[in-house]
Amino acid sequence: MFLGLPPPLIDFQSKQNGGEGSTMKGRGSIYVLCSLQKAETSFCLYLSCDNTRELANALVVLNSTAEDGEIEVRISVGDSSNMVDAAVLEKLETGYAKLAASDSKSLLKKYLTKEIFDNLKTKKTSFGSTLLDVIQSGLENHDSGVGIYAPDAEAYTLFSDLFDPIIEDYHGGFKKTDKHPPKEWGDVDTLGNLDPNGEFIISTRVRCGRSLEGYPFNPCLTEAQYKEMEDKVSKTLSGLEGELKGKFHPLTGMDKTTQQQLIDDHFLFKEGDRFLQYPDVSREVWDLRREGENLMAANACRYWPSGRGIYHNDNKTFLVWCNEEDHLRIISMQPGGDLGQVYRRLVTAVNDIEKRIPFSHHDRLGFLTFCPSNLGTTVRASVHIKVPKLAANRSKLEEVAGKFNLQVRGTRGEHTEAEGGVYDISNKRRMGLTEYDAVKEMNDGIAELIKIESSL
Repeated sequence: MFLGLPPPLIDFQSKQNGGEGSTMKGRGSIYVLCSLQKAETSFCLYLSCDNTRELANALVVLNSTAEDGEIEVRISVGDSSNMVDAAVLEKLETGYAKLAASDSKSLLKKYLTKEIFDNLKTKKTSFGSTLLDVIQSGLENHDSGVGIYAPDAEAYTLFSDLFDPIIEDYHGGFKKTDKHPPKEWGDVDTLGNLDPNGEFIISTRVRCGRSLEGYPFNPCLTEAQYKEMEDKVSKTLSGLEGELKGKFHPLTGMDKTTQQQLIDDHFLFKEGDRFLQYPDVSREVWDLRREGENLMAANACRYWPSGRGIYHNDNKTFLVWCNEEDHLRIISMQPGGDLGQVYRRLVTAVNDIEKRIPFSHHDRLGFLTFCPSNLGTTVRASVHIKVPKLAANRSKLEEVAGKFNLQVRGTRGEHTEAEGGVYDISNKRRMGLTEYDAVKEMNDGIAELIKIESSL
């Protein structure tokens, strides 16, 4: 197996009957990787030399033992702290070979070519993240739909050869030359109640994800960073006033009474569950629990429950999760179909929080989060809606949904069935449009579905 190294500053091609050399000046040790190909078998030697004399001696030995001149030597000069650990490289090579031989339908397998793999496997972000941190979930779970996560904000740039095509595929053609528009919440007063008589919509919810600037994402966070972020978030949220005023509940040290109340409210995970449960009005818990193995493989649950917590307002219509999957998951919700009220509450909250905590933002990709499926606006606006007549004609339901770029899921989220004709319907697009446009697409699509259901 051929272990990779960072792009070399100096390359040697050693031949049995001669060779090339160079005088080297660099920092730290000289790292040497040698591969000997004989028949269909590859042999590797990974050396570390402190000076050119040691290197010269090593090359003489290797040259004298090579057969048919089939020895290739790659040399890189640099600080060992910038190197990807040999054990990490071995895991990458082993995992990639298994993925390539699998029948996985993930976007990771689709776009991680051998050329891209070899180019990225020796890179490391300033936070210390490697390609393994990016793809280890997809390597361990071949049934993943996407298969990659960003261990820190810098990863989206450093590993862009992999992220860009996956983002384009998932987000419906958002090309690497495209640029996400600036944040624009629009005229919040133009959205109203989609179901004033309460005949169809059971509940409405709008959420967004945010990452705190200057911190890596879950896989690379230390326990101290988790606690530091929790402290910042708790102090920030305690300053919210009016309708948003509430209380922050740290998971660590939570008393039994508070814990049971949050469980009863469906705001907290039940004992034995690894992932947090949102209330029924925010069905995302079901998707998260289905993604449990992927998140564990992505190292997203370290030091649990340290540094995690939940904030909710007194009316329990506004929630903030701290360090669950993303640094922050901000949620506005309530029974019924008043999308306008739900949206205005979210906009007010996000704007207020952003004044106190800077968020991680990319000029091209918009707001950055742990998963590349949730970039750009990061906004998901959804309703729990009962349309039994349309439910009997799923193709018609999908046709209308497609026209307005909506995603139709079962009652309890993705891969579940509609119970009693109740569907979870949300906007599909999150990149390449403004926050207002994303919510407006959902608004217009739901209005059309109600109109059709009423006419049947």
